[in-house]
Amino acid sequence: IHFYKRKRSSKLRSGSKIMNQAEVHKLVSALRFKVSPKPFNLKKQNQPMTRVPAHTDRYRLEICRSAVNSLIVNERLEMTKHMGITTREYAERLIQEAITHGDTHVPTMHMVDWWLQDKSAIHKLFKVLVPRLKDNPHSFTRLFNSPIQASANKEGAMPATKNYRDKVVVELVGHPFPPLRYSNTEPNKKMIHNVLLSEARREMRLQKEFDSRQIAEAKTLESEVD
Repeated sequence: IHFYKRKRSSKLRSGSKIMNQAEVHKLVSALRFKVSPKPFNLKKQNQPMTRVPAHTDRYRLEICRSAVNSLIVNERLEMTKHMGITTREYAERLIQEAITHGDTHVPTMHMVDWWLQDKSAIHKLFKVLVPRLKDNPHSFTRLFNSPIQASANKEGAMPATKNYRDKVVVELVGHPFPPLRYSNTEPNKKMIHNVLLSEARREMRLQKEFDSRQIAEAKTLESEVD
């Protein structure tokens, strides 16, 4: 074994240049957000109808292909958390390859043709999304955690079934829809802590006004006595 290692390393040093870790990124550029280190177990019962065995890499691609196609076409999707994260990763890579190589690169066109089953989405990818996103310094997609109330029943309680999954919203940057944001990014005057703070500020303001009036009246009385 050691002889094989020495022989192989000597061949690499003499015949070819060893690529270090700093040069690997030149082959495939990194995504612009944190990627999950381990793949999620995805399972979809209805679509797509495929003969590929479940819980395999090919099965994951078959499931995500329709979601990536829908994201390119519709630009905003709501889905389960693991499905949304995986769809975002594949969609981000697809857009990145399209921006890097363009529509004249044959391997990229083969990849795009497989991922986008709706052929009109290919035209949209290169003619609409690439010009829109090519100068974007950040990621081309965004992911939001969906509110729990959106998946609750009519009584407002969480569903008791074990099939419940957390939901997320995945969208493309620059979409034409109203923007999404979390509730804690903007002040809400009706929240209890904001109500208490508002009343505390009001009481402090009234107390300062009362103290200023008392000081003014005291000075007036002193001037009259003098």
